[in-house]
Amino acid sequence: MASKDGEKHSPLEQFEIIPMTHNKIGGYDISFTNSSLSMVITVAVITLFLTLTVNPRSIVPNRLQLVSELMYNFIAQLLSDTVGNNGKKYFPFVFSLFMFVLIGNMVGMVPYQFTFTSHIIVTFALASVVFIGVTILGFLNHGIKFFTFFYIPGVPFYMHPLLIPIEVISYLSRPISLSVRLFANMLAGHTLLKVFAGFVVAMPFFTGVLPLVFIVALTGLEILIAFLQAYVFAILTCLYINDAYHLH
Repeated sequence: MASKDGEKHSPLEQFEIIPMTHNKIGGYDISFTNSSLSMVITVAVITLFLTLTVNPRSIVPNRLQLVSELMYNFIAQLLSDTVGNNGKKYFPFVFSLFMFVLIGNMVGMVPYQFTFTSHIIVTFALASVVFIGVTILGFLNHGIKFFTFFYIPGVPFYMHPLLIPIEVISYLSRPISLSVRLFANMLAGHTLLKVFAGFVVAMPFFTGVLPLVFIVALTGLEILIAFLQAYVFAILTCLYINDAYHLH
């Protein structure tokens, strides 16, 4: 998505990967980029926020501690409702995943910051970790019986040659659907904001007010979507863990 000379104001310019250092090891480019910096900032914000809000442990929590506790209880309840008691051991993983996606989305809302969740390679990597981990978990819990996950009970036997391949394809498409959902929403939202911002700059003052109003409304909607996509990513992860334990 690199911009060209004649497209320096393209709405897609904001998604360009820009190397900040140029490093290669064994022919592989391991340069530190603006995407890498955004991820480091995200991890730093999460670490600082949780450290500052958890350490005081006041009986009467302040606002930041209350937000931290609400996030903790939210994910804990989500795992309890979807997985049951078996879900407690996966709380650190799901909570970390939720916070990383959420804060990553929110960091991307800050002007001149990079939104790494708008790149399919990042979201697909996260989804692949979930998919591979859940598949391994399913085999550890059920062994070869895990393949019965693709068998739908109560269906006439002559329908299985048709339904089993559909179930297999549906299962294998999980990391694709999980990653594309997050990537597409963040990409589309930020592109739309950039387009309307271009209208505000290009138009005269009075006619540019309307696009500015749209930008304010779209920014609020994009913040809501940032929370919603983190929630969807977390709840689908919980549902996949539940499938690994209980199959159908």
